[in-house]
Amino acid sequence: MGFSPEQNAMPPEALLEWYVEMGADEAISDAETNWFAASEAALAPASRAENAPASAPPADQAPSAAQVQRPVSAEPATDKAASALAGAAQSLEELRAALESLEGFPLKVTATNLVFGEGVETPDVMFIGEAPGAEEDRQGRPFVGASGRLLDRMMASIGLDRAENAYITNILPWRPPGNREPTAAEIAICLPFIRRHIALVRPRIIVPVGGTAAKALLDQRQGIMRLRGRRFEFADPGLEQALPAVPLFHPAFLLRSTGQKALAWRDLLTIKQIIQ
Repeated sequence: MGFSPEQNAMPPEALLEWYVEMGADEAISDAETNWFAASEAALAPASRAENAPASAPPADQAPSAAQVQRPVSAEPATDKAASALAGAAQSLEELRAALESLEGFPLKVTATNLVFGEGVETPDVMFIGEAPGAEEDRQGRPFVGASGRLLDRMMASIGLDRAENAYITNILPWRPPGNREPTAAEIAICLPFIRRHIALVRPRIIVPVGGTAAKALLDQRQGIMRLRGRRFEFADPGLEQALPAVPLFHPAFLLRSTGQKALAWRDLLTIKQIIQ
């Protein structure tokens, strides 16, 4: 695999951190791992285990730690159940509890922590990414790895801080195994929760961070290159009025494509102008 000039210039510690941020955080073996199969195995009915022979399976067929760590309901989560749980939440604490009570969602089994959100209520801007990365999963906090530090610097450039006037979260509160892209079904289950999250936080403007978040929240099919910097309206029954929304490049993308930082800066100025 070749490296870009920026990567060649990185010190070893920074390059290793970049690998972890991109999802290369698990040294298992030379064989490929099917993370989708691992997620599906987490939802296997309990009856399969009851009917299994008493003898132990071969070592190469033994379930992984992620599969046996925490049992989940045999019934898969549904959009309807997610909507009911999210809609009943009247505070951020109740919304977090609703997510923790969601049954039949495989990512709850393979993830280490629920990554809810961080910041102040009624902020100027609510930044919404795609899903937690490896470091976020370990700490249970959103945007704390290399891309999170870049996002903090981007926010600071227009007078924003997660401790004072901003809020940060993700569409998915659990990390997909190996940092893979979320499936359409996973996004559909989590969408009622993030929409309720927005209504409870009550920001002045929302910023979908990255293409997946932008397309899911704004019901768009175009990629982030066409969506970034444009002003949209986000409407929801839980809001008194629609909120302005401006998609932004994901910091992880900017770490790989530094030439796009000029466009990101332009988009940040658009966000600042809307706030003012």
